[in-house]
Amino acid sequence: MVLEAAGSAFVMTERPDPVPGPGEAVARVLACGAGLTIQHVKAGRKAVRFPRVIGHEITGEIVAVGRDVAGLSVGDAVTAYYYLNCGRCAWCRDELEPLCPHGGGNVGVDCDGGYAEYVRLPAHIFVRLPPGLDHRARPAEIAVVTDAVATPYKVLRRARVKSGETVAVFGAGGGLGIHQLMMARRAGARVVAVEIAADKAEACRRAGADEIVNPRDGDVAEVLRELTKGQGVDVAIDYVSATATLEAGVRALGPRGRLVTLGGAGQPFGVSSLALLAGEQEILGSRYVTRRDIHACLDLVARGEIRPLVSVVRPLDEAETVHDLVERGAVTGRAALLVG
Repeated sequence: MVLEAAGSAFVMTERPDPVPGPGEAVARVLACGAGLTIQHVKAGRKAVRFPRVIGHEITGEIVAVGRDVAGLSVGDAVTAYYYLNCGRCAWCRDELEPLCPHGGGNVGVDCDGGYAEYVRLPAHIFVRLPPGLDHRARPAEIAVVTDAVATPYKVLRRARVKSGETVAVFGAGGGLGIHQLMMARRAGARVVAVEIAADKAEACRRAGADEIVNPRDGDVAEVLRELTKGQGVDVAIDYVSATATLEAGVRALGPRGRLVTLGGAGQPFGVSSLALLAGEQEILGSRYVTRRDIHACLDLVARGEIRPLVSVVRPLDEAETVHDLVERGAVTGRAALLVG
C-alpha cells in the first residue's frame, strides 16, 4: 500500500520483491500496527519523501539474508526497531540507540516499511522474537509491542515510578495511553486516566485506572489535586502534549513530582520556574525505546504478564478505513493490519 503524496489515499501497487544487499535482510510481513505516528506521515504532519510505504510495527519472518549478516537466519520470527541506528557508535553500544547521531531516520518514514508483503531493512534493525511467543496465532498483538507496550515500559523507568505513587496519564484511551495504564498498575501505582472520550472510560478501567477524569467536566489540575487530597500527583504522563494538557499536568504535580512529555502535538507550554523550584519538580522528555526495552516487553508478553490491546484488526486493503479511525481518535488501544 503506497502513499503517493501527503494527504493522499493509499494505492495498492505491485512491486518487485525486495532482494537483500550486504548487511540487509528481507522479512515476510504477517501484520503491521497502524498508529498515530505513521498517521502523521499520511496526513502530511511529518515531512517525508514520497512515494512511501509506511508502517514500522511488524510481525514477520525472515525469508532472505544478504552477505555479511550474522545472528539472523531464514525462518526467524522477527519484529523491527523503529530508529535506523548505526549499531556501532558509543550511543548504540551503550544501548541508547534513539540518540544515535549516525542513523538514517525511521522505518516506514525514511525508508519503506511494513504495509507490504515484504520489507527490506538493515539486518540489525530486525529484532528476533522469543520462542514463547506464538507469532502466527497473535501477529497483530505482537506487532504493536515495540511501540504500544515498550514505550510505556520505558516511561516508567524514565519517571522513576514507585509503588504507592499516584500517576496521571493524559490521553489514556489511546494506543500508548491505555498500555501506560496497564504498566503503571503493574508497577503498583494509583492510576488516574485523563481521557476526553467518554466511550473509552470502561476500557481505561479494565486496563487498570482507579479514577477517570474527563477534561470536559472541569479543570483537570484541580480535579487531580482533589483526588489526592490537595497533595498533587507524583507523575503526570502526557501522550497528548498539547499546551493545555502540559500546563494542566505541571499544575497538578505535587512535591518532587515529575511530568513526562512524549509524542502527541509537542506544543510549547508555560511553567512557573518558582513552582518547579519550590516543589523540586521535574519536566522530562522521553524518546523512543532501546532494544533492551523491546526484548524485556516481548518477554513480558510471552509470559502473559501483559496482553496488548488491539481492538481494530483489518486486512491490508482496508488501510484507508483504519487510518480514518486513527485520525478521528476512534480506536481504543491500537489498530493493526493483517498482511500475510
